[in-house]
Parts: sequence; C-alpha cells; structure tokens
Amino acid sequence: MKAQRRIRRSRAFCLFWRQGAVWTGTMAVGMSVLLAATGPQSPKPPPSSTPSGSSQKAASSEQKPEFPPPQKVLQGYTEVITTIDRQRPLMSLWVRKKDNQVLAAFPPGFEKKKWFIALTISSGERYAGLQAGEYYGYWRRIGKRMAFVVRNLAYRSTGDPESKASVRRLFTDKVLVDVPIVTILPKWGPVIDLDQLLVGQAEAFFGRTKIAKAKKHLATIRVAKAFPHNIEIAFEMPMADGVLKSFYYSISEILPNPSYKPRLADQRIGYFTTTFVDLGKYQGDDNKVRYINRWDLQKADPSLKISPVKKPIVFYIEYTTPIRYRRWVREGVLRWNKAFERIGLANAIEVYYQDATTGAHMEKDPEDVRYNFIRWLNNDMGTAIGPSRVNPETGEILDADVIITDGWIRYFWRRYHNLLPRLAMEGMSPETLAWLQKYPQFDPRVLLAPPEEREAMMEKIRMAGVQPYGGLGLEKDEWMERPVGGTCTGPLSLCNARCDYAEFLSLDMGLAALHWDMIADLPEDPSPSRPGKTGTGKRPKKESVSLLDGIPEWFVGPLVADLVCHEVGHTLGLRHNFKASSIYTLKQINSPEFKGKKPFAGSVMDYIPINIYRLKPGEFQGDYCMIDIGPYDYWAIEYGYTPTDDPKVLQKILSRAAEPELAFATDEDTVGPDPLARRYDFSANPIDYARRQMDLVHYHRKRLIDRFVRKGQSWARARYGYELTLGLQTRALTMMANWLGGSFRYRDKKGDPNGRPPFEVVPPKKQREALEFVIQNCFRDEAFDLSPELLRHFGIDKWLDEPKQAMQDGRYPVHDRIMGIQASLLTALLNPTILGRVLDNEMMTPPDQDAVTLPEVFGRLWQGIWTEIIEPPPGKFTARKPMISSLRRNLQREYVERMIYLSMPESWSSAAHKPVATLALAELQKIHRRVGEVLSERGDCLDPYTHAHLQEIQVRIESALKLHYTYPMRKGGS
Repeated sequence: MKAQRRIRRSRAFCLFWRQGAVWTGTMAVGMSVLLAATGPQSPKPPPSSTPSGSSQKAASSEQKPEFPPPQKVLQGYTEVITTIDRQRPLMSLWVRKKDNQVLAAFPPGFEKKKWFIALTISSGERYAGLQAGEYYGYWRRIGKRMAFVVRNLAYRSTGDPESKASVRRLFTDKVLVDVPIVTILPKWGPVIDLDQLLVGQAEAFFGRTKIAKAKKHLATIRVAKAFPHNIEIAFEMPMADGVLKSFYYSISEILPNPSYKPRLADQRIGYFTTTFVDLGKYQGDDNKVRYINRWDLQKADPSLKISPVKKPIVFYIEYTTPIRYRRWVREGVLRWNKAFERIGLANAIEVYYQDATTGAHMEKDPEDVRYNFIRWLNNDMGTAIGPSRVNPETGEILDADVIITDGWIRYFWRRYHNLLPRLAMEGMSPETLAWLQKYPQFDPRVLLAPPEEREAMMEKIRMAGVQPYGGLGLEKDEWMERPVGGTCTGPLSLCNARCDYAEFLSLDMGLAALHWDMIADLPEDPSPSRPGKTGTGKRPKKESVSLLDGIPEWFVGPLVADLVCHEVGHTLGLRHNFKASSIYTLKQINSPEFKGKKPFAGSVMDYIPINIYRLKPGEFQGDYCMIDIGPYDYWAIEYGYTPTDDPKVLQKILSRAAEPELAFATDEDTVGPDPLARRYDFSANPIDYARRQMDLVHYHRKRLIDRFVRKGQSWARARYGYELTLGLQTRALTMMANWLGGSFRYRDKKGDPNGRPPFEVVPPKKQREALEFVIQNCFRDEAFDLSPELLRHFGIDKWLDEPKQAMQDGRYPVHDRIMGIQASLLTALLNPTILGRVLDNEMMTPPDQDAVTLPEVFGRLWQGIWTEIIEPPPGKFTARKPMISSLRRNLQREYVERMIYLSMPESWSSAAHKPVATLALAELQKIHRRVGEVLSERGDCLDPYTHAHLQEIQVRIESALKLHYTYPMRKGGS
C-alpha cells in the first residue's frame, strides 16, 4: 500500500511539473511578443530539479513551447481594423492576401460567450442573398484544438435541480466542427486558421449538396471585417462546374438581454415559434413550451400612451432594387407601423434607401446580422420570402431579410407547365398523397405532364418509395435547402423558410396582361395608389398612364407594396393566414364602400388572388389587391407586441378569436377539412369567385385569336393564352372540389365569447353546389371552349436552345391536356380523404338533418359523366358525329378505372374503405348493366367510336368483377 501511495504521489508531482512547464512556456511566448520591439530576448529557463545528464535533456524537452510563437505564425499577416475608433473586435482577424489565408484570435473569456453563426450564399446562384441557416453554440478548447459545440435546446428543464442535472446528462450538445490551435496570442487567446475552418469544413455549415466537389484550393477572400460584437467573413470558390460562389459567414455574439421576456404562443394566433420540451414540468397537459418569435420593442418612455421605441426595427432597401419600385417597397414595409402605433409604439419600423450613386449606407452588408435588408434579385424567378433568425433560447428575433425576385411580374409565360399541377394538388391531404405514391397513375403531376414524360415520372415515384405524410413538405427546391442542424426541423412548407405567394401571383399577372390586351381601352381608374384616396372613376388617356416595365404603375405598384407587406409580416414573426380572404362577399369587395377605403381581407398574410372583376359596362371594379393591413394583422401585433406581461391582458386579447374578421388558419390547415383554409380562394362564398373566374375564362377564350394575338406576333401567343385560362379553370375547380365532405374548423377555446365547437360540417347545400360546379365546368365538353378554328391557331415557337420545347412535334396535345385536368379532378373528388370525410360527416350530423352521403356523391357523378347512356340521344351517329365525344369517352374510361381501384380490397387501409368499395362495386355493376342495354337497344345506330368504346367498357368491367370475386381478402379486413 505504501508503495502504491508513493507511485501516486510521484505521478501527481510529474503532472504538476508538466502543467507548470506548459504554463511557463506559454508565458514565455507571450513575453517574447511583448518584448519584440526591444530586440530578441532569451526567456528565463524554468527551475528544474534535475540539473545534469539525461535528466537535463528531458527537462529541456519539457520546456519546448506548446505552440509556435505568435510573431512567427503571424509573419506576413495584416490585422483587420474595421472600426474607425479601433474598438476591440469580437475576434482579432489577421489576413494574408497573397495566399488568401485568414487567422482569428479568440478573446479572453470566449468559452463563456454565446456564439451565433449565420450563413448566406451571397453570390453565384439564382437565390443568392437568401439566408442559408444558422447555428447557436459555444467554443470549447479541447487539448490543442478548438471545437464549436451546438447547443441542444430541444430539451430543457425549468424544474428542480435533479431534473436539470438529468437533462444535462441525457441530452448533450453536439460538436459541429473542430480545428487545430496554431498559436496563442497574448492578451487574446487561441488562434485558429479560419479558412481551414470555414472553407475546409464548409460542408458542415452549408450542407454537402451545396459544397459538393468544390475546388477549395482556389478559394479567395471576399470579405473580412471585424466589429466589436461580430465578424464578417466571406470566401469565393469555384464549384465542380467552375461557377464561382461566395459563402458568407456572419459570426456574432448574442449578448444577454435581461429586458426581453419570452411570450407564450397560442394556437388562436399564428406566430412562428421557438419550441422546447420542458422535462421539469410534471403538471399540465403538455410539457412543450412554445415562445412566439418577435422583436424586442419597448417604449422609450413608458409613461407615454404613445411613445417612440427604444430600438426600432430598421430595414435598408438594397441598392439593387430598381428605383422605379423603391417607393412601393418602402410603403409595403411601413404599413405595419399603424398596428404598432395602435398599441402605443410609435415609429417601430424605419426604412432607409441604400444608394450606390450617393454612397448612402453602402458600407452595410446585407449578410451582416446587424442589418435588416429588403433585397431585390434579378433572377427571372417568381419568389418572395421573409425569413428571420432568432435567439433559440428565447424566440427574440435578431435579424431578418426580405427577398423579392423580379420574375413574378412576367413569370407565368414560362412556368405554366409547372404551376398547373400544383394548382391541381392544392389542399390534398397527407393521406391522399400517400395513396398517390401507391397509385402514381392518378397523380395530377403525372396526369398533367407531357405524355413522353409520364412513364419516367411514375418510375421516379416508385423508386422513391413510401414517404411519411406522402412526402408533404419534403420537396426540395435549390433555394429551400437548409443545412443539417439549422433551425427548421419540420416539413419545409411549414417553416419560415418558404413562401409561395409571389409564384402564385404570377398566374394573376398573366391574367391581368391577357385581360388588358382583350378590352378596347384601359379599365376604369383603378385602386388608388395610396390608402384613403379614391379613384376618379374615369378612363385615363393611354399616353398619360405611367408604366413600370410595360405595366400600369397604378396596378403593379400597389401589388409590389402588398407583396413586400406580406413578407415583412413574416419577419415580424407572423405565419400565413389562409382564412383571411373569407370575411367579405365578392359584392362587398367590389363596391364604392370598400374601394380605396378598406382592405378587402382580414390579413395580408393570406395568398390573395388579384381581384379582376369587371367584365361588362356598369360593373364596379374594386381594389385589385390589399391596400393596407387587415383587422387580423392588428390583432396579431397586439398580442405579440403589447408592452405588458400581464396574463389577464394577454388572455383578453386572445379571447377575441371568434370575431368574424379575425378568422385564422395557417399552412397545416390547408391539408385539413376546412374549405376556407385554402391558398388562392377568395370571398366569403368562394363559389361566387369560382363562377366569376369561369366567366373570365370564357370571355377571354372567345377573343384569343382576334384580340390577344396582335399583328406581327407569333401564334404561339394563342396557345399561351389558352394555357393561362386552363390555369384559372383548374384553380377554380380544385377550390370547389375541397368543399365536398368539408367541415369548418375553429380555434376558439372554451370560455371565449361566442366560442364555437372545433368543427362544423359545411352545409349540404354548399357541398352540392361545389360538386355541381365541378361537373359543369370540368366534365362537359363546352367547359373548355374548344373549336377547330381555335385548335388550328395553337402555334408553338421552337428554338434549339430550349430542347424540351424543341423536341415536341408542335401540335397541341388537346386530348392529353383535357384528360389530365379531368382525371386530376377525379382524383380530387374520389380520394381516400374526401370520401372518408363525407362518411365521417354523416356521423357528425343528427339523423333527422340533411347531409351529403356517399351514395349521393356516386349517384351525381354517374349522372354527370354517363349522360349519353342514361338517356341516349335519338338518331343515327357517324364517326364524324359520334354519340359520345372523344373527350367524354376518355373521361368515362378514366371513371371506370377509378371505380375498379376503389372496389379492390387493398385500395387503401382506412376504415372508410369498405363502404366505399361496396358502393364502387355497385357503380361498376350499374354501368355494366346500362352499357349492355344500350348496345342491345341502340347498337345499330351507334358510331364506330362509341360502339367500340362501350364494348371495351363492358369487357373491362367484366374482367374486373371476375378479379374482384377471386381477389384474396385481407384477414380482418375493414
């Protein structure tokens, strides 16, 4: 035992001696730097207990400095001095430009600081300037390396010390990157090779797909700035294809803000949230804590009813924004000040122009987290987005930028092929999307694709396999990708990383261009340029109209302001409100009482289509877009930013949820049963809007050849115009299909004034109107206004530099196009979700009250799709004048295919399938019986097309029935 104690004491002494040697060596390095100005100095050797021999050599080796001396490491480097007053920066930066090397020294106490790394790809791609993610953590020295550790904030404890200790032990942090220490700088701390970290390990920050095979050895320094609380670093390097991209890092310190108090989120109002699980809570229904994301806005003088704020939110309009649009961008930002002023916060938002000519604010980098920018990208894409960066511990917004691209103004002409399937998919639930993965032949994205692409698309869907939620929100556009470890962990469409408002506005911009080309003169003096001012009601002379890029300023200017206002709402923390467009009727919206005086929706946070209403003389045209923020916006700002933490005051604000003008539904509600929670519907009774859209469609199709294609223009313009009207038609049809089986959803809580139950079945009358609208405007030939004359004028422009279009044979694929839309609407009506909702609604409705039933739905579709065989028209038919047209034959064949799939035991797995399957089987038997009767009674009068079609239907159903009765049933089937 004594021997063991002597060994332990010996080891402890050696360890103490070595630590002392290291400390002394480090101090020697520091002294050598401090005394460098007076000439070389010989450091005093440390005391030694081994004066000679081999022991002396061992001691000498122990005295070797742990790191090279700073003067040697920093040789050839220049310190970055950014601030005029030479304040001490967050990190000391040293740059050697000849070989693009950057070193950074950590400040004393670095390990106690909270570090925030914000990422941006600042050049080299179409969405350059868009926030690319952020990381929150701390730096830790581990031996001779520095590691950046990302905080695990998803699990916390606010409970007793024991629960806090347990959470810390179980839910540890994560090392994101590490890098060697190259030296120790006196009065600072460890020095690291910053380009080795930020270029060499760029994949860890931006993701592998962004940095794949980048030529890092050719990286150059683009930005190197050091400020008291942040440093700004950017490197440019060529990608695998040689394209130069700049990767921008804004590294800052998050300082404690004791004045900021997190505010709890509530489902009645839509804010982005900072969420964590509190494992110290043992009482209550939910241990998840959700803070709303918001800025820290406080009165400069709390005693005043209305006071300026201590620190306003400042936006800079980037110098790349065209001068002709800047005033409209500014107006869109400042509209929110009225909501803040109502709760006593004056001038909460300020706006300044960055200007390259005058040099105003040109020293500010948009990527710098200290500044909020409105950025304009000339990339010919239709996008707008308003992301923000927040403190992940409290929800305090730290930085926000709005990105506006120019392409939405002219976007539709090149993207209708992509937009049409998205319109057809609107509102489809995860259940239906998962079903489409099993049966991709029914997927609108396949049905509306060119025939030569469909098989490849279906194979791609099959290869992808089954995905959770049917893949909802998992689609990745290049600009949407976020790195692993970023703040967005759910489906991308539900995060503040995505907003499609501008893209869908492009369809209405195309309609507006089409509309104005059709009418003889400019429309009546439209919405005023400023809220509160009314139009004159007279037609302006064409030469007196101010045009912006060929579009009247009175039209596009307010649209720009509305779009910017929407995106700034996101930067204030607000989510979408897709129920806001449902609070006023179309007649109210297009009335003198509203025009120029009152916003026609509850919120700017909806996707509201452009209000093109006037078609006939005497009809009143209201505002084309939102001219101000709405009542919901005032209410949301009131809850989020009212300068009080009194729970009673906040609950009183929230309790107003049942007021009609405060209707709210957000992204996740758009896949639910509420038909008013939809993108791009409009008015309190959307079927009125859908009918008006079809009026516009028919009006313009009759004028495509004579009015839309002008002398000297390509006939391809007629095809483009028709495709645009198909987009409007598809949008109206899918809007109405969502009403079948619908139920209104309310977010009221028990005890709210005029509170409603969570669900209310849509009145049967409205469901029947919606179904009838789809039948009349999709399943009848006349709904598409096709004629031989029109089809002969659907030209196409072919250019070798557009291979996809050049490879087409040029003819308009009329049957594929119409069949694609009709089949997509069959998918919208006859999918597991809609049919299941109809069945569930029967249970939610008392037996003595009217309700839409599944037999009624199948019966009405039978009447609408099989009209020709229910009551065959008299006379004898020929191939040139068939009894059933080619479009209707395609529709009927598709309907039979749907009934066959619905009747099969394995079509889908929900409990609603069995009654649906039996009804589909009965439907097949009914069709088979009636087809047989027609062939027997009228066979001699039928044309060859109809006769062959009915025979094929009969054989197909017979085969399916045989298969059905021999198909092995699942054990315990539904």
